[in-house]
Amino acid sequence: MKKIKNLRWWIVSLVALATMINYIDRGALSIMWPEISKDLGMTKEDYSNIAIMFTIAYAISQAVSGKVYDWIGTRMGFVISIFIWSVSVSLHAVARGMVSFSVFRFFLGLGEAGNWPGATKSNAEWFPIRERALAQGIFNSGASIGSIISPPLIASLYLLIGWKLTFVILGALGLLWIIPWLIINKALPKTHPWLTEEERKLILSDQKSELSEETPPTWFEVMKQKQSWSVLVSRFFLDPIWWLFVFWLPIYLADKFGFDIKQIGMFAWVPYVGAATGAIFGGWIAGLWMKKGWSVNKARKSAIVLGGVIMLPALIFTSMASTPLSAVLLIAIILFGFQTAIGNIQTLPSDFFSGKSVGSLAGFGGTTAAVGVVLTTYIVPALTVTSYVPFFILGAILVPLGVASVYIFGGEIKKVEIKK
Repeated sequence: MKKIKNLRWWIVSLVALATMINYIDRGALSIMWPEISKDLGMTKEDYSNIAIMFTIAYAISQAVSGKVYDWIGTRMGFVISIFIWSVSVSLHAVARGMVSFSVFRFFLGLGEAGNWPGATKSNAEWFPIRERALAQGIFNSGASIGSIISPPLIASLYLLIGWKLTFVILGALGLLWIIPWLIINKALPKTHPWLTEEERKLILSDQKSELSEETPPTWFEVMKQKQSWSVLVSRFFLDPIWWLFVFWLPIYLADKFGFDIKQIGMFAWVPYVGAATGAIFGGWIAGLWMKKGWSVNKARKSAIVLGGVIMLPALIFTSMASTPLSAVLLIAIILFGFQTAIGNIQTLPSDFFSGKSVGSLAGFGGTTAAVGVVLTTYIVPALTVTSYVPFFILGAILVPLGVASVYIFGGEIKKVEIKK
């Protein structure tokens, strides 16, 4: 049987590609909203309600998807998730108003949410501890790259074929991804026929417990651990910062600077270059510190604090930005800091726990994050009636709350045994 060197990097690359498609799909509505809203006579409040329906489904699915991935495995879990969201985004083409958009966005959220607990679990299966933050950064960079590609791609497709056919084309991308995923991801590292023995030994060297067949802990057993709440609370406060820009950046550019879809396509990708760089940097710097002898605890916390230190002043300065170029460059710095921090926070479930509890906690972290996003999304239309300054101040307030949560609840970052 022919062996493939560095197969684990092929796996995480496919996960990153799925994440890229995920973000292209979810970003399409906000990018084309100025024209869709004119065509169908909808308002910013309608958009907020549609986004909230997506986020509610996202919150529900994060918890459920974590358990589903634990039960059926990452291979089929990803197939189910991407099939649901790809069909849902295609159906946006037949939407006729707030209700139909809300229904299709709800199912989009149900499918897309599975990507995150699935990716965290896949990284725990395929990577030794010292490489996981980098693997998390690579998969997170898919979100950023998707967000970079999305504005010019969506704007170009819209100008060529209109918003309805654009949604259909986007849905087809995800369905095509399933083919290489099923071919390459044949089995877990322990039994994968294409894996070299050297790489198999590296992967399994410090994660034997992750591959065991123990009975999954209950949700209650996972939630009883104080360390779990460092993930839940920090994501409740920090994730809304990312989603403020995912949901509202194109609309902010349209409202503040009078941009049309073509101009949005020219500018809205710039912040996500910072995000993509931060996603890789956050994993790289934590891994580098560990190689230098730092403990997992010191390296993770230092990377999270560094991300917060970068985000906070940039959010304050962006509230005063007077040109579109200065605004998008400052937002790039914000998202660089965010990804530096969040990649390490998303790695905490596999730092604290082993085996089947990793996907469950990652899923619950996504749920609490989505609750925070629902609350912030609901208040954005009221905050931005006359100015976007409160929008950025809100983000600045969330930063220290999120970083402090890791320290308050996490204690020392090390393996925790869940007693049944």
